[in-house]
Amino acid sequence: MAWIDPEVTKKPKKPIFLCVLSNTKTAHIPKLSAAGKTAELTDYTPAGDAELMETGNIISVPVLPMTPPYDTPTPAIMTRSALQLTEVPYHFINSGLIVTPDVPCIDLKAKPGEDIREPVAVRDVQGIYERAKFLAKRLRNQIDHVVIGESIPGGTTTAMGVLNALGYNGNVSSSADENPLGLKKQVVEEGMKASGLTFGCLKDDPMKAIACMGDPMMPAVVGLVAGFQDTEINVVLAGGTQMAAVYAIIKHLSFNTEKLSIATTRYVVEDKSAHFVELTKTLEVPVVYVADPGFGKSSLKGLHRYETGTIKEGAGAGGAMYLAGLFGFTQDEFRSEVENVCKLLKAGQ
Repeated sequence: MAWIDPEVTKKPKKPIFLCVLSNTKTAHIPKLSAAGKTAELTDYTPAGDAELMETGNIISVPVLPMTPPYDTPTPAIMTRSALQLTEVPYHFINSGLIVTPDVPCIDLKAKPGEDIREPVAVRDVQGIYERAKFLAKRLRNQIDHVVIGESIPGGTTTAMGVLNALGYNGNVSSSADENPLGLKKQVVEEGMKASGLTFGCLKDDPMKAIACMGDPMMPAVVGLVAGFQDTEINVVLAGGTQMAAVYAIIKHLSFNTEKLSIATTRYVVEDKSAHFVELTKTLEVPVVYVADPGFGKSSLKGLHRYETGTIKEGAGAGGAMYLAGLFGFTQDEFRSEVENVCKLLKAGQ
């Protein structure tokens, strides 16, 4: 059985992987995000993910991006493994980081996102969008295929907020064993009230939906997609419900979506607490690629936690695995590389 469904066969000649790194103060709400040992430490998660993807370990951040209580390793280990195997070129993009990584980043000059319960969640949405669009136009003559991932703790809650503002029901996923949906819904309701919004009232103004209820990752990814419009470049949004929310924004902006797809993990698709599959069908996403790393066969207990729902996606893991499949690597070869990354990471602690 193919470990990427639908099976991918056509290897691109000049692919690139982009990972947008952002923070939102929404992640500071206790028990909302599991993308860090404490709510405060989520500030370091995107920077730690980037350092891990680049070097195989952390450099400047104080703690590895882990999910409590079992210290399940960040999905960035999957992304690093795929990038190591495929040798696909990649860039990190800083779109509103609180903590910047000690590795090269393209800076979009964005401010970190505020708590969505504030009247303005993202400042300078249009500016972030335009700078990302300009970046994509600079890149597009050099590539034929782009995978765009993200790392932003609290991003599923902001995704829910934007989806509500655009008029979509649907539960978002979580990086925790138990999805705190009740808390997320409460935070979104408070955010909608603070901005004077009602369900679906911004369906014709998706950029305002980002400004009121979103995070700074969103205008960056949307801007990148805008810069690749009207070309033959295939664009893959690497992520779960967060990228479904980004796709919804793109659809409401009336972009051409023929060459746009989403790639995620089996863990997102099988998450019974979320409505990812229903949402992508409602949004009429042309193709959704689903990657299964087969961690149930691994000898490492930390990887087994993925099989039970601890962490599901992040740092573009689903899209990175999609790339590994495009380059002809098998599930066993990929999982072996992930185990090597984990062992080297543990040895370096």
